[in-house]
Amino acid sequence: MYVAQDWQDYEVIDTGGGEKLERWGDVILRRPDPQIIWPIEQEDGQWRSVHGHYHRSSSGGGQWDMKKQLPDRWTISYDQLKFHIRPTNFKHTGLFPEQAANWRWMMDKIAAAGRPISVLNLFAYTGGATVAAASAGAQVVHVDAAKGMVQWAKENAALSGLADRPIRYITDDVFKFVQREERRGNKYDAIIMDPPSYGRGPSGETWKLEQSLYPFLESCMNIVSDNPLFMLINSYTTGISPTVLNNMLTMTMKPKYGGTISAGEIGLPITRTGMNLPCGILGRWES
Repeated sequence: MYVAQDWQDYEVIDTGGGEKLERWGDVILRRPDPQIIWPIEQEDGQWRSVHGHYHRSSSGGGQWDMKKQLPDRWTISYDQLKFHIRPTNFKHTGLFPEQAANWRWMMDKIAAAGRPISVLNLFAYTGGATVAAASAGAQVVHVDAAKGMVQWAKENAALSGLADRPIRYITDDVFKFVQREERRGNKYDAIIMDPPSYGRGPSGETWKLEQSLYPFLESCMNIVSDNPLFMLINSYTTGISPTVLNNMLTMTMKPKYGGTISAGEIGLPITRTGMNLPCGILGRWES
């Protein structure tokens, strides 16, 4: 498991009963997590005195029960990177902190490359990987179908002191964008993708990971540079094994570029128990 262990402003305090107790800066939130199928060992005062508790609805979705006054948004830091945090209607906060394990890896790869690196971040959400790559000196193209998420990413970059860095923000269907980049002859030294299980593009295009991911990866092969640095695939889709990502990278990147492939779970440490919370999977190809 790749564990994001070096956070200061974020912490999984405890887990149990299908929920996790988290600290986001000075804010304590209680949110559901389907991986947590063990009971809470001790539901003490910290579990009960949270700022906000997200309750799932039996009919789908859910809502926040805010116990204490919160600002509309607040800021947390990871090293020199800064992010706006805001509880959304879908239980999320605008950041997946386990991805810090990938941020650290890609920052080290880019900084050690000794050459200009162009990065394409697809399904890029609020730009955690974008600001990480840009902070390490890369030129980044950030693509997401949701206009609000792209704006949030711009704000995170500015917050991190990266507003003047070479970052292009694109609101578009990622599949169509990649096909256009191929026609333009544009190439990238590193590609990051964090595809959803299901999704829709800005014009109603549909995405289903099990059917769409491999053809999409094949399409991305047409815009990989002659001297690539890395390819990173993240997935939060239930039932997809890290070996699946390993196999896909072995079938696409390995024959053409050689390199090294690694895959596994990605997770976060749980303070009270010393265990790790699994959060998703990743597959990495690196030169």
